[in-house]
Amino acid sequence: MRTGSIARTTHETAIKVSVNLDGTGTYDVSTGIGFLDHMIEQFSRHSLIDVTCHVKGDLHVDQHHTTEDSAIALGQAINEALGDKKGITRYGTAYSPMDEALARVSLDISGRPVLIWKAEFTQPRLGEMDTELFEHWFQSIAQAAGITLHIECLYGSNNHHIIEGIYKGFARAMRSAVEIDPRKGDAVPSTKGILGG
Repeated sequence: MRTGSIARTTHETAIKVSVNLDGTGTYDVSTGIGFLDHMIEQFSRHSLIDVTCHVKGDLHVDQHHTTEDSAIALGQAINEALGDKKGITRYGTAYSPMDEALARVSLDISGRPVLIWKAEFTQPRLGEMDTELFEHWFQSIAQAAGITLHIECLYGSNNHHIIEGIYKGFARAMRSAVEIDPRKGDAVPSTKGILGG
């Protein structure tokens, strides 16, 4: 089983995250931000990556540190679970419809972190979560996991549908990318022989 875990305490957050890439999409998520919990749960369920994510953050300041650190730790745990990345499919793309909204997510577990973000929101919050933090969450997980990540909302009007479609698309793309390709055996999916750099 490909698993990873991160535990870290700073002046801003105390966090414990674990993942199982070969799971069934079970989750135990508690960040103190209800809407963020919902999105990480959607990621777990639709990627089939088991996720435990417990964060106690300085929410009396704002949501920034909790949001950022949840993504960093999740990305680090995924990167740890991937190990040398032998045999993985590496690439994933998903179109994710959510009612009137359609998101497209393409990614490469390349070791070269990049986020291209093309999504906008027309309201400042969903639930109690600041919508400006969604882009930052994806930036942080891309950086920590070493993912080239392209996210685009092709169209949509309901803010909840837009971001939920994005998280589900990210989940489905990750599910494809982390899967072991039986035709590759234990080969690293790169002509360099390594991923990253």
